[in-house]
Amino acid sequence: MKRLSAAALLFCVAVTGAAAAEPFVFTAIPDQDETRLRSRFDTVAEYLQEQLGVDVQYVPVKSYAAAVTAFRNNQVQLAWFGGLSGVRARELVPGSEAIAQGYEDQFFKTYFIAHHSNGLEPSDDFPEEIEGKTFTFGSKGSTSGRLMPEYHIREHFGKAPDEVFRRVGFSGDHSRTIALVQTGAYEVGAVNFKVWETELKEGNVDDSKVSVIWKTPPYPDYQWTIRGDVDERWGEGFTERVQEALLGITDSDLLASFPRERFVPAENADYQPIYDVGKEIGLLE
Repeated sequence: MKRLSAAALLFCVAVTGAAAAEPFVFTAIPDQDETRLRSRFDTVAEYLQEQLGVDVQYVPVKSYAAAVTAFRNNQVQLAWFGGLSGVRARELVPGSEAIAQGYEDQFFKTYFIAHHSNGLEPSDDFPEEIEGKTFTFGSKGSTSGRLMPEYHIREHFGKAPDEVFRRVGFSGDHSRTIALVQTGAYEVGAVNFKVWETELKEGNVDDSKVSVIWKTPPYPDYQWTIRGDVDERWGEGFTERVQEALLGITDSDLLASFPRERFVPAENADYQPIYDVGKEIGLLE
Protein backbone atom coordinates (compact mmCIF):
# COMPACT_ATOMS: atom_id res chain seq x y z
CA MET A 1 0.00 0.00 0.00
CA LYS A 2 1.43 3.39 -1.00
CA ARG A 3 1.95 5.77 1.94
CA LEU A 4 0.87 9.38 1.76
CA SER A 5 3.56 12.00 2.15
CA ALA A 6 3.44 14.43 5.07
CA ALA A 7 2.33 17.15 2.67
CA ALA A 8 -0.47 14.97 1.33
CA LEU A 9 -1.64 14.16 4.85
CA LEU A 10 -1.72 17.85 5.71
CA PHE A 11 -3.73 18.51 2.54
CA CYS A 12 -6.28 15.82 3.53
CA VAL A 13 -6.71 17.35 6.96
CA ALA A 14 -7.17 20.79 5.42
CA VAL A 15 -9.81 19.51 3.01
CA THR A 16 -11.80 17.26 5.35
CA GLY A 17 -11.39 19.33 8.51
CA ALA A 18 -9.90 18.30 11.83
CA ALA A 19 -13.31 17.32 13.16
CA ALA A 20 -13.44 14.43 10.70
CA ALA A 21 -10.98 12.50 12.86
CA GLU A 22 -12.76 13.35 16.10
CA PRO A 23 -14.73 10.40 17.49
CA PHE A 24 -18.40 10.85 18.28
CA VAL A 25 -18.80 9.26 21.71
CA PHE A 26 -21.90 8.05 23.54
CA THR A 27 -22.74 6.27 26.76
CA ALA A 28 -25.73 4.72 28.52
CA ILE A 29 -26.98 4.46 32.07
CA PRO A 30 -25.93 1.12 33.62
CA ASP A 31 -29.42 -0.26 34.27
CA GLN A 32 -28.35 -3.89 33.71
CA ASP A 33 -25.15 -5.89 34.10
CA GLU A 34 -22.13 -4.56 32.21
CA THR A 35 -21.70 -7.55 29.87
CA ARG A 36 -25.16 -7.11 28.39
CA LEU A 37 -24.67 -3.36 28.02
CA ARG A 38 -21.34 -3.76 26.25
CA SER A 39 -22.79 -6.26 23.78
CA ARG A 40 -25.79 -4.04 23.05
CA PHE A 41 -24.06 -0.71 22.68
CA ASP A 42 -20.99 -1.89 20.78
CA THR A 43 -23.48 -3.00 18.13
CA VAL A 44 -25.20 0.40 18.30
CA ALA A 45 -21.79 2.07 17.81
CA GLU A 46 -21.15 -0.01 14.69
CA TYR A 47 -24.57 0.86 13.31
CA LEU A 48 -24.20 4.61 13.97
CA GLN A 49 -20.70 4.67 12.50
CA GLU A 50 -22.02 3.12 9.30
CA GLN A 51 -24.97 5.53 9.12
CA LEU A 52 -23.10 8.72 10.06
CA GLY A 53 -19.77 8.15 8.35
CA VAL A 54 -17.76 9.20 11.42
CA ASP A 55 -15.88 7.28 14.08
CA VAL A 56 -18.44 6.35 16.76
CA GLN A 57 -17.40 4.96 20.14
CA TYR A 58 -19.37 3.61 23.09
CA VAL A 59 -17.93 4.31 26.54
CA PRO A 60 -19.42 2.44 29.54
CA VAL A 61 -19.89 4.16 32.90
CA LYS A 62 -20.26 2.76 36.40
CA SER A 63 -23.29 4.72 37.60
CA TYR A 64 -26.20 6.91 36.53
CA ALA A 65 -24.42 9.93 38.02
CA ALA A 66 -21.28 9.12 36.02
CA ALA A 67 -23.34 9.10 32.79
CA VAL A 68 -24.66 12.59 33.57
CA THR A 69 -21.17 13.82 34.51
CA ALA A 70 -19.66 12.47 31.28
CA PHE A 71 -22.35 14.28 29.29
CA ARG A 72 -21.88 17.53 31.22
CA ASN A 73 -18.08 17.40 30.77
CA ASN A 74 -18.38 16.71 27.03
CA GLN A 75 -16.69 13.33 27.40
CA VAL A 76 -19.73 11.99 25.54
CA GLN A 77 -21.99 13.82 23.12
CA LEU A 78 -24.92 11.40 23.10
CA ALA A 79 -26.44 9.28 25.87
CA TRP A 80 -29.15 6.71 26.44
CA PHE A 81 -30.62 8.17 29.61
CA GLY A 82 -33.52 7.34 31.84
CA GLY A 83 -36.15 10.02 32.37
CA LEU A 84 -34.57 11.52 35.48
CA SER A 85 -30.94 11.30 34.34
CA GLY A 86 -31.94 12.87 31.02
CA VAL A 87 -33.65 15.79 32.74
CA ARG A 88 -30.58 16.29 34.95
CA ALA A 89 -28.21 16.20 31.98
CA ARG A 90 -30.22 18.67 29.92
CA GLU A 91 -30.43 21.04 32.90
CA LEU A 92 -26.63 20.99 33.11
CA VAL A 93 -25.98 21.37 29.38
CA PRO A 94 -28.15 24.13 27.87
CA GLY A 95 -29.14 23.46 24.29
CA SER A 96 -29.09 19.67 24.64
CA GLU A 97 -32.10 17.85 23.26
CA ALA A 98 -34.02 14.62 23.70
CA ILE A 99 -34.25 13.31 20.13
CA ALA A 100 -35.57 9.74 20.29
CA GLN A 101 -37.24 7.33 22.67
CA GLY A 102 -38.43 3.76 22.53
CA TYR A 103 -42.06 3.39 21.55
CA GLU A 104 -42.65 1.84 24.99
CA ASP A 105 -40.93 4.73 26.75
CA GLN A 106 -43.93 6.96 26.12
CA PHE A 107 -45.86 4.89 28.67
CA PHE A 108 -43.29 3.19 30.88
CA LYS A 109 -44.08 1.39 34.14
CA THR A 110 -42.48 0.27 37.37
CA TYR A 111 -43.35 -3.11 38.81
CA PHE A 112 -43.40 -3.67 42.54
CA ILE A 113 -42.22 -7.23 43.12
CA ALA A 114 -42.36 -9.31 46.31
CA HIS A 115 -40.94 -12.54 47.70
CA HIS A 116 -43.69 -15.11 48.12
CA SER A 117 -42.87 -15.68 51.79
CA ASN A 118 -44.64 -12.37 52.54
CA GLY A 119 -48.00 -13.56 51.31
CA LEU A 120 -48.47 -10.37 49.26
CA GLU A 121 -50.92 -10.84 46.41
CA PRO A 122 -51.14 -9.05 43.02
CA SER A 123 -53.55 -6.13 43.06
CA ASP A 124 -54.73 -3.25 40.86
CA ASP A 125 -54.62 -1.05 43.95
CA PHE A 126 -51.48 0.25 45.62
CA PRO A 127 -50.27 -2.47 48.04
CA GLU A 128 -50.68 -0.87 51.46
CA GLU A 129 -49.44 -4.12 53.07
CA ILE A 130 -45.85 -3.38 52.04
CA GLU A 131 -45.53 -1.01 54.99
CA GLY A 132 -43.08 -2.35 57.54
CA LYS A 133 -41.36 -4.67 55.04
CA THR A 134 -37.80 -4.43 53.76
CA PHE A 135 -37.68 -2.65 50.39
CA THR A 136 -35.03 -2.15 47.72
CA PHE A 137 -34.99 0.47 45.00
CA GLY A 138 -32.64 0.21 42.01
CA SER A 139 -30.09 2.96 41.42
CA LYS A 140 -30.49 6.20 43.37
CA GLY A 141 -30.68 8.03 40.03
CA SER A 142 -33.13 5.70 38.34
CA THR A 143 -36.53 6.88 37.12
CA SER A 144 -38.25 3.49 37.17
CA GLY A 145 -36.19 2.10 40.03
CA ARG A 146 -36.32 5.08 42.38
CA LEU A 147 -38.06 8.30 41.31
CA MET A 148 -41.49 6.96 40.37
CA PRO A 149 -41.77 4.24 43.02
CA GLU A 150 -40.71 6.73 45.70
CA TYR A 151 -43.30 9.19 44.41
CA HIS A 152 -46.09 6.63 44.77
CA ILE A 153 -44.87 5.51 48.19
CA ARG A 154 -44.87 9.11 49.45
CA GLU A 155 -48.24 9.74 47.79
CA HIS A 156 -49.92 6.78 49.49
CA PHE A 157 -48.28 6.84 52.91
CA GLY A 158 -47.63 10.56 53.28
CA LYS A 159 -44.06 9.98 54.46
CA ALA A 160 -40.58 9.12 53.21
CA PRO A 161 -39.62 5.52 52.37
CA ASP A 162 -37.30 5.19 55.36
CA GLU A 163 -40.30 5.94 57.57
CA VAL A 164 -42.48 3.41 55.75
CA PHE A 165 -40.16 0.41 55.57
CA ARG A 166 -38.18 -1.50 58.16
CA ARG A 167 -35.10 -1.29 55.94
CA VAL A 168 -34.46 0.49 52.61
CA GLY A 169 -31.75 -0.40 50.12
CA PHE A 170 -30.48 0.59 46.66
CA SER A 171 -29.44 -2.37 44.53
CA GLY A 172 -27.67 -0.38 41.80
CA ASP A 173 -29.54 -1.89 38.83
CA HIS A 174 -32.78 -3.64 37.96
CA SER A 175 -31.32 -7.11 37.43
CA ARG A 176 -29.80 -6.91 40.89
CA THR A 177 -33.13 -5.80 42.39
CA ILE A 178 -34.82 -8.91 41.02
CA ALA A 179 -32.04 -11.12 42.37
CA LEU A 180 -32.20 -9.55 45.85
CA VAL A 181 -35.96 -9.99 46.15
CA GLN A 182 -35.85 -13.48 44.69
CA THR A 183 -33.33 -14.62 47.31
CA GLY A 184 -35.31 -12.98 50.09
CA ALA A 185 -32.57 -10.46 50.92
CA TYR A 186 -35.34 -7.88 50.54
CA GLU A 187 -39.04 -8.61 50.84
CA VAL A 188 -40.20 -6.09 48.23
CA GLY A 189 -38.54 -4.15 45.40
CA ALA A 190 -39.18 -1.73 42.52
CA VAL A 191 -38.08 -2.77 39.05
CA ASN A 192 -38.19 -1.52 35.45
CA PHE A 193 -40.94 -3.51 33.73
CA LYS A 194 -38.88 -4.11 30.58
CA VAL A 195 -36.00 -5.61 32.55
CA TRP A 196 -38.46 -7.79 34.48
CA GLU A 197 -40.01 -9.08 31.25
CA THR A 198 -36.58 -9.74 29.72
CA GLU A 199 -35.28 -11.60 32.78
CA LEU A 200 -38.50 -13.61 32.94
CA LYS A 201 -38.24 -14.54 29.26
CA GLU A 202 -34.60 -15.56 29.67
CA GLY A 203 -35.39 -17.82 32.61
CA ASN A 204 -33.68 -15.69 35.26
CA VAL A 205 -36.82 -15.27 37.38
CA ASP A 206 -38.09 -18.07 39.60
CA ASP A 207 -41.81 -17.35 39.72
CA SER A 208 -42.22 -19.79 42.57
CA LYS A 209 -40.30 -17.31 44.73
CA VAL A 210 -41.02 -13.82 43.39
CA SER A 211 -43.84 -12.14 41.48
CA VAL A 212 -45.29 -8.76 40.49
CA ILE A 213 -47.76 -7.38 43.04
CA TRP A 214 -48.45 -3.92 41.60
CA LYS A 215 -47.87 -1.88 38.44
CA THR A 216 -47.59 1.91 38.46
CA PRO A 217 -49.55 4.15 36.11
CA PRO A 218 -47.54 4.97 32.95
CA TYR A 219 -44.97 7.76 32.70
CA PRO A 220 -42.29 8.86 30.16
CA ASP A 221 -38.86 7.34 30.65
CA TYR A 222 -35.80 6.42 28.57
CA GLN A 223 -34.57 8.60 25.73
CA TRP A 224 -31.54 9.45 23.60
CA THR A 225 -30.24 12.93 24.47
CA ILE A 226 -27.66 14.80 22.38
CA ARG A 227 -25.54 17.84 23.19
CA GLY A 228 -26.47 21.11 21.51
CA ASP A 229 -22.99 21.77 20.11
CA VAL A 230 -22.59 18.71 17.88
CA ASP A 231 -23.55 20.56 14.68
CA GLU A 232 -20.64 22.93 15.25
CA ARG A 233 -18.23 20.02 15.56
CA TRP A 234 -19.51 17.51 12.99
CA GLY A 235 -21.28 19.79 10.58
CA GLU A 236 -24.66 21.43 10.09
CA GLY A 237 -27.53 18.96 10.31
CA PHE A 238 -25.57 16.39 12.32
CA THR A 239 -28.16 16.30 15.11
CA GLU A 240 -30.88 15.57 12.58
CA ARG A 241 -28.75 12.83 11.00
CA VAL A 242 -28.22 11.18 14.40
CA GLN A 243 -31.94 11.33 15.09
CA GLU A 244 -32.76 9.83 11.69
CA ALA A 245 -30.25 7.03 12.29
CA LEU A 246 -31.76 6.17 15.67
CA LEU A 247 -35.32 6.29 14.34
CA GLY A 248 -34.17 4.14 11.43
CA ILE A 249 -33.03 1.17 13.54
CA THR A 250 -34.95 -1.78 12.15
CA ASP A 251 -32.68 -4.71 13.01
CA SER A 252 -34.86 -7.00 15.12
CA ASP A 253 -31.97 -8.34 17.20
CA LEU A 254 -30.74 -4.85 18.05
CA LEU A 255 -34.23 -3.64 18.95
CA ALA A 256 -34.79 -6.77 21.05
CA SER A 257 -31.61 -6.08 23.01
CA PHE A 258 -33.06 -2.84 24.42
CA PRO A 259 -35.82 -4.30 24.31
CA ARG A 260 -37.95 -1.91 22.24
CA GLU A 261 -40.43 -2.35 19.40
CA ARG A 262 -38.98 0.67 17.61
CA PHE A 263 -37.69 4.18 18.28
CA VAL A 264 -39.90 7.26 17.88
CA PRO A 265 -39.19 11.02 18.03
CA ALA A 266 -38.81 12.68 21.44
CA GLU A 267 -38.42 16.24 22.66
CA ASN A 268 -37.55 17.87 25.96
CA ALA A 269 -41.16 18.81 26.72
CA ASP A 270 -42.10 15.11 26.83
CA TYR A 271 -40.23 14.83 30.14
CA GLN A 272 -41.87 17.71 31.98
CA PRO A 273 -43.78 15.20 34.20
CA ILE A 274 -40.45 13.70 35.31
CA TYR A 275 -39.08 17.16 36.09
CA ASP A 276 -42.18 18.01 38.10
CA VAL A 277 -42.04 14.79 40.16
CA GLY A 278 -38.29 15.19 40.71
CA LYS A 279 -38.85 18.69 42.08
CA GLU A 280 -41.77 17.56 44.23
CA ILE A 281 -39.90 14.81 46.05
CA GLY A 282 -36.58 16.64 46.22
CA LEU A 283 -34.49 14.73 43.68
CA LEU A 284 -34.06 17.83 41.50
CA GLU A 285 -32.96 21.21 42.78
